[in-house]
Amino acid sequence: MADSSSSTPPLCERISHKRNFLRAMDLAILGLLFSLLLYRIRHMSQNDTAWVVAFLCECSFTFIWLLITCTKWSPAEHKPYLDRLDERVHELSSVDMFVTTADPVREPPILVVNTVLSLLAVNYPANKLACYVSDDGCSPLTYFSLKEASKFAKIWVPFCKKYNVRVRAPFRYFLNPLKATEDPEFSKEWEKTKREYEELVQNVQDATGNSCWLDAGDDFEAFSNTKPSDHSTIVKVIWENEEGVGDEKEVPHFVYISREKKPNCLHHYKAGAMNFLVRVSGLMTNAPYMLNVDCDMYANEADVVRQAMCIFLGGSMNQYHCAFVQFPQNFYDSSIGELVVLQLYVGGGIAGIQGPVYAGSGCFHTRRVMYGLSVDDLDDDGNLSSLATRKLLAESLERDFGKSKEMVKSIVDALKRKTNPQDPFTNSIEAAQKVGHCHYEYQTSWGKTVGWLYDSTTEDAHTSIGIHSRGWTSSYVSPEPPAFLGCIPPGGPEAMLQQRRWATGLLEILFTKQNPLIGFFCKKIRFRQSLAYLYLFTWGLRSIPELFYCLLPAYCVLHSSPLFPKGVCLGIVVALVGMHCLYTLWEFTSLGFSVHSWYASQSFSRIKTTGSWLLSIHDIILKLLGVSNTVFIVSKKTISKTRLESGDTPFQKEEDGPNPDSDKFEFDGSLYFLPGTFILLVNLTAIAGFSLGLQRSTHSYGGSGSSSIEACGCILVVVLFLPFLTGLFEKGKYGIPLSTLFKAAFLAVLFVVFSVRN
Repeated sequence: MADSSSSTPPLCERISHKRNFLRAMDLAILGLLFSLLLYRIRHMSQNDTAWVVAFLCECSFTFIWLLITCTKWSPAEHKPYLDRLDERVHELSSVDMFVTTADPVREPPILVVNTVLSLLAVNYPANKLACYVSDDGCSPLTYFSLKEASKFAKIWVPFCKKYNVRVRAPFRYFLNPLKATEDPEFSKEWEKTKREYEELVQNVQDATGNSCWLDAGDDFEAFSNTKPSDHSTIVKVIWENEEGVGDEKEVPHFVYISREKKPNCLHHYKAGAMNFLVRVSGLMTNAPYMLNVDCDMYANEADVVRQAMCIFLGGSMNQYHCAFVQFPQNFYDSSIGELVVLQLYVGGGIAGIQGPVYAGSGCFHTRRVMYGLSVDDLDDDGNLSSLATRKLLAESLERDFGKSKEMVKSIVDALKRKTNPQDPFTNSIEAAQKVGHCHYEYQTSWGKTVGWLYDSTTEDAHTSIGIHSRGWTSSYVSPEPPAFLGCIPPGGPEAMLQQRRWATGLLEILFTKQNPLIGFFCKKIRFRQSLAYLYLFTWGLRSIPELFYCLLPAYCVLHSSPLFPKGVCLGIVVALVGMHCLYTLWEFTSLGFSVHSWYASQSFSRIKTTGSWLLSIHDIILKLLGVSNTVFIVSKKTISKTRLESGDTPFQKEEDGPNPDSDKFEFDGSLYFLPGTFILLVNLTAIAGFSLGLQRSTHSYGGSGSSSIEACGCILVVVLFLPFLTGLFEKGKYGIPLSTLFKAAFLAVLFVVFSVRN
């Protein structure tokens, strides 16, 4: 435990950022939005329906900006001091590391292997670590790859620790050639380690599509006659660190698990897999802290576990109230910085309220918090209160956590901060298989108040608000270099699929008892934290006003009616658009991103909002009507072959020389691209009509006919949907399919006829 003496410096420090200039900009934009609304109200009677629709859309935009302003008002983060950790902490706490994968095709095993190897090699005593891999696809190929990785880990882990290797994912580390000036001994070991890794990669590649190795031994018997959606529980101890003395040559515990699945049983996707990981690790190691990492997010900072321990063991007044430590997600294969900017400014702002939102990966959790503990159950010293202790003796434990005596015992030990006895893992396998059965969670609190919460495809945000609603706080740490790096789907069908899943899952939470407005009145979540969650959960609803606003300029040009203020008051719109562009551009360029990255982000933001997010509303309506349930589809992960230039940067530098096709937008025949194509065709038609003077003559407020400002609005929309314009002239995956084009053209004709005749 940490030395709590007040005379010694703390292990971490909470740093608040005032950012007065950004506050002024937020308020200025908010003031312009309110001015525009006031102008709309004053001239409402003099204009037609388009004016009313614009007013309603701008009300929505104003409300969203108000939420953003409240969220970003007081950003903060925690800074750990690693040099003080070894002096202050007599015995480091154990950490269980969780990696989840579900599909060996969409999530290549070699990607999973590199993530696991980076975790096994972090700078932390090996006897304090255990890595658990959950394979929801029950893939013998994934298991084979992990077994091969465990052999290489016995070479890789000592090599990394001996030479203090920074990037500990081999596929990134070996990108850079060996320098001629290196020490001969190091060069020899480097070459040997690289050959071993290349052999590992080759073995995994040879095994892909070739199942003859399944007959190599009884170890693969459990995978015979299994299907991804129909198989029994599998628990395999790949490597057990029996020495357990913390030597640098040791490799942490390594366990493979795959929970039971049956066709007619609910499995709750990733949330269900995470809860199974919690139960199995509780039976085997029962570490007080747990790290959750996606299979494509490798540990880029070797000291990341020690950084998290500085927060959990730090000497702050409310150190026992920190439920989780969230590190930002950064990517090595993408130059689009939207998520990076969102995490820094919006995520950092939320961190200054009650703590950041759990982002699904790169997060350290406290085990007893995940067991449903509330801050009211703790005394000032972090121990259980007398009332909470009495609850542990009640028979309700089996009702809440399931009918496994071994599981209940491990939970009681975890809540009381007791460690598991060092029993061989083989003694726990039978109990671990039992807690993986499909029916184990029935009529328990798993997924309701215990563990990762169900009823949403974004289990991370759902679990996060559940934790904050019980009064817990969280911490945000943004180190340099980034703690974790991963890959992200390119702009196209995969990215749109991922955005649809996120927007749908966030909307789902609004219809559960975790609704942020209910939480503010009935639970322990703070008001501004509730507003921050409300901003996130309503992403999908933003698609409706944005869709209408993208069509309004074209409608007004074709209908010859005004959309924007005239005369001097037009300056409100010009100032609003200009300030927003300069503001967002500054956010990007201040982080090292290019102007092109800023434009690509603004463009994709409109595309995903009017496409993926719009379809999320359709998904929620069908779910509420009982027609169908939402489905979790795994995003495809790939290792970029053109952007792996450096293992040090969170995003690609412009001088790296990207692939000429890397910035092209990909299309397919899905509905994601129908709204964008429709919006483009409508605005192109309006621009053509205005240029040729074909719009009808009418008398309305501000003069007769439409003015050039509405046509400029159409041009701005076309610029934002430029990838679709390019897609009209491309072929293959970079071109818009004819089926989508015909559907969009039909809708555009109907829109034009309606606009002209209305």
